[in-house]
Amino acid sequence: MLDQEVLIAGSSLIGLLVIAATLLKGWQGWLALKDRELELHKPQNRAGREIEGGAGEGAARIEIADLKERIRKLEAIASGVDL
Repeated sequence: MLDQEVLIAGSSLIGLLVIAATLLKGWQGWLALKDRELELHKPQNRAGREIEGGAGEGAARIEIADLKERIRKLEAIASGVDL
């Protein structure tokens, strides 16, 4: 009776280890795939990288500065201050 329980417990443990090893191997494969995808889409240099809407980094900074200025003017208008 005890031998049968030990055999079932041992078999269950071995099965669990096989499943865990298979899942770990699959996870590592998925991470490798995602790493290759990131390498494929990685820009070659920072200067050539484009930001939202096809604007380069410098143009994007100018647009952000312009938006900040507009927000400042709208806040001044809302508070009743003349510019």
